[in-house]
Parts: sequence; structure tokens; C-alpha cells
Amino acid sequence: MLEAFLDNFLHNLFKPLLLFFYMGFLIPILKVPFEFPKAVYQGLTLYLLIAIGWHGGEELASLSISEFGQALGFMVIGFFANLMIGIFAYILLLKTTKLRQIDAATVAGFYGSDSAGTFVTCLGVITAAQIAYAAYMPVMLAVMEIPGCLVALYLVSRLRQKGMDAHGNMPHEADYQPPHSTPVMNGIDSSEVTGGSEGEPVSHPSTGTTHTQTAVAAKTETRRELAAQLQVEVEEQKKPIFSKELLHEVFLNPGLYLLFGGIIIGFLGRLQGKAVTSLDDTLFVNIFHGMLCLFLLEMGITACRRLKDLKTAGWRFIMFALLCPNLFALFGILLAHGYSMALGQPFDLGTYALFSVLCAAASYIAVPAVQRLAIPEASPTLPLAASLGLTFTYNVTIGIPVYMLIAELVMKTLPVA
Repeated sequence: MLEAFLDNFLHNLFKPLLLFFYMGFLIPILKVPFEFPKAVYQGLTLYLLIAIGWHGGEELASLSISEFGQALGFMVIGFFANLMIGIFAYILLLKTTKLRQIDAATVAGFYGSDSAGTFVTCLGVITAAQIAYAAYMPVMLAVMEIPGCLVALYLVSRLRQKGMDAHGNMPHEADYQPPHSTPVMNGIDSSEVTGGSEGEPVSHPSTGTTHTQTAVAAKTETRRELAAQLQVEVEEQKKPIFSKELLHEVFLNPGLYLLFGGIIIGFLGRLQGKAVTSLDDTLFVNIFHGMLCLFLLEMGITACRRLKDLKTAGWRFIMFALLCPNLFALFGILLAHGYSMALGQPFDLGTYALFSVLCAAASYIAVPAVQRLAIPEASPTLPLAASLGLTFTYNVTIGIPVYMLIAELVMKTLPVA
């Protein structure tokens, strides 16, 4: 078993997919004057999402009714698996790192979601090795992306209710700025502005107003401005976290839309017969690996550049990003095997591998989009540095063969009847 793992590990390290990733990773290190065109990256992302959906839709069209039921049950399990992973990640981050609570909540949301890049890399590895997998796994990619968004939104909503300030700090954290309960100007409490000062008021020669009246007017205006500012802060705290705009971003973000769109089109096309989809397979199936290589080139560049953002995070946070994927993958493998035993039907090794990376991976597309919209107080760099700079790099280089080895051990130790 160990020899098989080492052989698989070494072969994975030198597959064209990862060699392209390494080439991209070295570009910032070697200071090569190269920038991956943004439009090309967006085009590759669009293509990969539609291609994954297309191929998955074709395969779904060949499933029986009982297999559809199995897929539906697995989707429910996958959804709740990532939901639990997100909550556990939040608790673990609070206990082991010095992150602010809002940053811990946001990072937990990233890890409670999944990664299309990790999924397509794993898909490329097992396809090249001719390892079978369940046809509905691309649908799992879409379903398991949502829990992390919900976890982050719920946790941040709780933090706001507990008194988080406008900068994302909690009352017990450094730099916390409480909302102004009593407006103050120049060190004078506005509640003191109740009338004239001691002694007789002094008239202004040109306007006929007194200095006391001018001071009172200025202080009253300031009090109104600060009261209005306080009201805005209070309304922001009371604003519902699950707004219509936000729910639209969670469930109809571009990634999910393209993926589900590809699944539906591939499904409806294949129902009409292979002759209908054969011409399009040339684009969406035959050149998939070449497009994936270019995508990983860009991912290598981005992953390397994100590593510098970890300098201020601390070693415990770095260990979380490197070690927890293994724990989450093991949880996913055991969960999948438990479902397989409950059904009395063995799963393919590729199904275990894909489900484990869906549990082990962290988002870098969907959750960041939700964060920009709904959680602007959180750090925009720390979650991406962990998910893309460390976890993605670990998963595509070392994680995938490790997870496959664990899956093989579980399958042999606990055989399905």
C-alpha cells in the first residue's frame, strides 16, 4: 500500500497539470516579467465551469431512477458536511489563533465552501489515471459551495448583534470603537448645551447675536450630526444579513449559474442522443485537460503572490491552512463510506477522491464575492492567503494522493457488504 502511494504521489508530482502549476508558482519567485491576462483567466474559468457541468449533465442523463435517489442523498450529506466543517473551523480558529472574530468567521466560511480549481485538478488526475467516479459529482461541486457562504453570513450576523463596531472589532478586541452614545465636540458633552453660560451673554456687534447663542447653535448642530451618524450605525446593525441582494449573490453567483447551466444543457442534450452532443464534446471534453493546464499556470502565479499576506497571521494560522484539509478530507471520506455502507453499494475510488477534496478545499471565488458584498469589515487578504496560497497549493500537490490512499485504506478496512 505504501509503495502504491509513493508511486502515485511521485507520478502526480510530475504530471503536466502540476508542472504547469509549478511553472506559474516560480514566476513571482524568479521575478519573471509576466502577467497572466485577466481576460484569458476569466475565459478559462468560464470554460472550465461550463465544461464540468456539460460532462456531468451528459453522465446524469444515463442514470437510473435509483441512482438519482442515491445522488440526491449524497447531495444532502455533502451540504451538511461542509456546513459542519465551516462551524468547526470557526471554533478551531478562535481557540488556536489570534484572529479577530470577524476574520475567523470569514475564514471559516471559505473552508465551509469548496474550490472549483481543486475539484477540476482532482478530476484531471483521476481521469488521466482512468479511475472511475460517480457521474453526479459535478453537481456536488455546486451544492457544496453554498454552505460556507451561509456559515459566514450567520456568524457575522451574530457578531453584529453582540456589538461589533464599524471596523469589525468586538468589545474585547483591540482598536474597538464603541458607537457614540452621547455626542461630544471639543471635549464638551453635548448634553451640557442647555442654554447660556454663567454671567451675562455678550452681544456680537455686527449680528446682534451673543457668543453664548452662537456656541449653543454650533453645539446643537454638532449634536444633530452625531445623532444622525449614530442612527445610521444602529440601522446598519439592524439591517438583515440575508437580504434579497445577498441571497441572489449566494445562489445565483456567476460560478454557480455557469455550472448549473452547463449541467442542464449537457443533460438535455444527451437525452436526445449522443449524436446531438458529439460535436460539442470536441470542445467541452476533448480539450479540457489542455485548458486546465493553462488555468493551473495562472493559479500558480496567484498562489505564490498570496503567500506574502501570511506574514502577519502567525504560525498557528499557517498550520491550520496546511493541516486541517487532511482532517476535513478524512471526515468526508468516512462520511461517504458510511453512506456507501448504508446503501449497501460500494463507491468508486474516484468518488471518494472528489468528495474528499470538496470537503478539504477552501473557496476563492464564491465566498470572496459574498464577503465583498456583505462583510466589508473583514480582512480581504487573510482568507485568500490561506485558501489559495496554502490550502490550494497543498491539495493539488500533496493532498490528492494522500486522500486517495486514505480512501483505499478505508475501503479495504471497512468493506461494503
